Amino acid sequence: MKTAVIVFPGSNCDRDMAVALEQVTGRAPAMVWHRESELPDGVDFIALPGGFSYGDYLRSGAMAARSPILRAVSDAAGRGVPVLGVCNGFQVLTEAQLLPGALMRNAGLNFVCRTVPLTVANSQSMFTAAYGSDEAINIPVAHHDGNYFADAETLDRIEGEGRVAFRYADSVNGSARDIAGVLNDAGNVLGMMPHPERAIDRAHGGTDGLRLFEAALGVLA
Repeated sequence: MKTAVIVFPGSNCDRDMAVALEQVTGRAPAMVWHRESELPDGVDFIALPGGFSYGDYLRSGAMAARSPILRAVSDAAGRGVPVLGVCNGFQVLTEAQLLPGALMRNAGLNFVCRTVPLTVANSQSMFTAAYGSDEAINIPVAHHDGNYFADAETLDRIEGEGRVAFRYADSVNGSARDIAGVLNDAGNVLGMMPHPERAIDRAHGGTDGLRLFEAALGVLA
């Protein structure tokens, strides 16, 4: 199984993501620089990590979404390759229009860095199949621009289609309808602000994020 982590100038969670992928697959992922125009042949899973791509200039993820590699990521997603965007990666996916909505400054304009309780809103996707419906899990967050926004029509549509993957159980950043993670219409692209790659080892405080990787990569095994 081949996995890939897309690395932008300003990424700072790419190594965390690589550790999580190698732990589950037993194989180190390809670290793909954003200026590349092609993905490794036969890649089975793509991750866009957290960080501050391009220093969050203009808007978080806006410049990274125009990187050459995003064309290849978009094409791969269109072919059904699973794509996971975490934190800044979620921002990039919305800016690239692979996911609906936008991520704005947190309510209160504070950087939030702590473990937060989430509720699994959809346990039927390839990313969430190892969780129970409405299961409570704990995953760390670390963001300043994690306030998910979409117009009411879009929110109604993605909720009606079961595309909300996770919700915050407590008020964290002002996100509309407490949305913490969103799927695309095909179910193979997930963007989420919490960091599952930081919840894969009991020594680090918990393993609730590990099941996300096991589920998504297990589907492909």
